[in-house]
Amino acid sequence: MGHLVGKDIYGKLGEKIDNLTVKAPWNDALYKILKELYAGEEAELVVKMPYNLSNLQRLSKITGYEPTRVKGMLDKLTHKGLVIDLANNGEYYYMPSPMVIGVFEFTMMRTQGNLNSKVWAELFHAYMSESADFHRANAGDGQRVSIARAVPHRDTVAPEEAVEILPYEKAEAIVASHNKFAIGLCSCRHEKLHLDLKSCDVPLDTCASFGYAADYLIRNGMAQEVSRREMLDNLERSRELGLVFSADNVKRNVTFICSCCSCCCNILHGINNFGYHNTLVTSSFIAGVDKEKCTGCGKCARACPINAIKMEQAAAAEGRTIKSKYYAQVEASICLGCGVCALKCASGALQLKKREQKVIHPETTFERNILQSLERGNLQNFIFDSPEAVTHRVMRGLIGGFLRLSPVKKALMSDQLRSAFLSMMTAGVKLQGGGWMTKI
Repeated sequence: MGHLVGKDIYGKLGEKIDNLTVKAPWNDALYKILKELYAGEEAELVVKMPYNLSNLQRLSKITGYEPTRVKGMLDKLTHKGLVIDLANNGEYYYMPSPMVIGVFEFTMMRTQGNLNSKVWAELFHAYMSESADFHRANAGDGQRVSIARAVPHRDTVAPEEAVEILPYEKAEAIVASHNKFAIGLCSCRHEKLHLDLKSCDVPLDTCASFGYAADYLIRNGMAQEVSRREMLDNLERSRELGLVFSADNVKRNVTFICSCCSCCCNILHGINNFGYHNTLVTSSFIAGVDKEKCTGCGKCARACPINAIKMEQAAAAEGRTIKSKYYAQVEASICLGCGVCALKCASGALQLKKREQKVIHPETTFERNILQSLERGNLQNFIFDSPEAVTHRVMRGLIGGFLRLSPVKKALMSDQLRSAFLSMMTAGVKLQGGGWMTKI
């Protein structure tokens, strides 16, 4: 298995990760991350793995390695968060971890084994914060399908709009829909802590996971299993701290809710530091201000995690001698609809209203991965997922070139064709016996 190690195996690994659902543009920082985290033989295995979830038998056949050898390596890789494994009917299926959500989060959530957390924090910071490359690749070309979406806080939506809140838009309803829960370290805050860049007093243990994601993290020592009551308490603590709820950008089987602060969160840094506001999909709501109720205290502006609220001076009415006052002004084009501002408004002047333009979220992780991959030019890898097969390699080139054409991509992402396109992809996967994958 060492015949590739002498070559630039880490360059091949970087290319493999870049061709997953989230882009990972190559630079020296990425090379250092891969060299630190993956042993040479582990890098070689991941390079040879199919892009889709595959069982041990298929992995052994495609890579040419003995099943027992592959299983031993996969156990180490999943324990490090570098490979994801999911169970179906008592059998595990494996796929390489993308950079996000994957390599970064799972590495910084680790609590067991030989941990070089400070070194890892420095490497990830150099890759994701000191350069715009990562955020530009995933949000700099008008991409609309992000991994996460804002979820409004409880009781921040105006009463007349409250009937419009759907279950997937309520943090408490998301918890109620699951039976397995885990809380782990916030990867972003853990990273910033090691770099002396954490300026908040928010605890590290806030990362909430559900269902099969919680199972993966618990089994591999990256999070602790908790009860439903403990999970609700965790969300309530985040609410009291005024943190942004960033949830899995799907409607069904939501797998995580992050509790984000502006000083640490890498998603919010994509907005605040680099101006890519689509790194976090907005909720279906937007902040609105009742100027008559607004006292001009400015608490909402200070609480807003992306500086979308400014305090502006209202001109005094003509012929009056009353003093001009300040009121909150919301920048509608960038407001996340998270409700953090409304939590701080004692006068009730600031509440969330329904957006005029509908926000469309993917139904499932399967659909989101399809749409993300299409936007980022990688969908062909999941249609023809065997990296070593000549036929698959040829078809990836042909289909990839077609799918990257701007008119094709826009058409498939449009409201008119999107649903039909996703139905076709779902039917194709079901015909190949992967129907269970379309439901996650």
